[in-house]
Amino acid sequence: MNDRHREIRSQSTDAEWLLRVDLAACYRLVALFGWDDLIFTHISARVPGPEHHFLINPYGLMFDEITASSLVKVDLNGNKVLDSAHDINPAGFTIHSAVHAAREDAMCVLHVHSANGVAVSAQEAGVLPLSQHSIFVLSSLAYHDYEGVALVEDEKPRLVRDLGDKRFLMLRNHGLLTVGRSVAEAFVAMYFFERTCAIQVRAMSGGQPLRPIGPSIVEGAQTQWEQVTRGAGGGLAWPALLRKLDRTDSSYRN
Repeated sequence: MNDRHREIRSQSTDAEWLLRVDLAACYRLVALFGWDDLIFTHISARVPGPEHHFLINPYGLMFDEITASSLVKVDLNGNKVLDSAHDINPAGFTIHSAVHAAREDAMCVLHVHSANGVAVSAQEAGVLPLSQHSIFVLSSLAYHDYEGVALVEDEKPRLVRDLGDKRFLMLRNHGLLTVGRSVAEAFVAMYFFERTCAIQVRAMSGGQPLRPIGPSIVEGAQTQWEQVTRGAGGGLAWPALLRKLDRTDSSYRN
């Protein structure tokens, strides 16, 4: 345990520390699954309590370097709440602060620039009902048109409007975003989102006519999502993913 770990742990409630560990694990898993884009995407989580504080990655660290104590704690305006040697990505916080402010259920917001996700985001038809994975995405999917790098406050209301109450947001020509009631939920949702896009890219490259799933099946997928994922990842998949990380490198817990 290093000095920074001791310092941050002593200033964190048990609930915040558990959140820090989960969020650091999420960054490591995004790197492990190959969804990272050097240092240029972001995952944020709301700290339990009335203060509207958030945790986000220290700008400049690779995702496989991030630890519980290195996460930066900020307020809704992106100001640091605790001292950190690192800044945060301004474009990242523009997107994340907008969603956190608008959605009480947005405990975690996960954004990636995965190759498959960006590829599908550039296709006019967007996500197609081609796989079992896709029906869960399509049952709660929204789109937001590209407006350039997200650096201006003016984009926030349009992004919030387009997201609405959906779990999945495809950022046109840009990437993927998921909203979760927990870090676990946001990650499992992103797994389904990215896998949906990967399957679609492969299916479209196969050279044969595509066989879509009927709309009546898609309409019933929202209820099935909760049943299949046991609370969207918190019950089974997330503990298994943490065990996977711990078998190889548990330093994210520091």
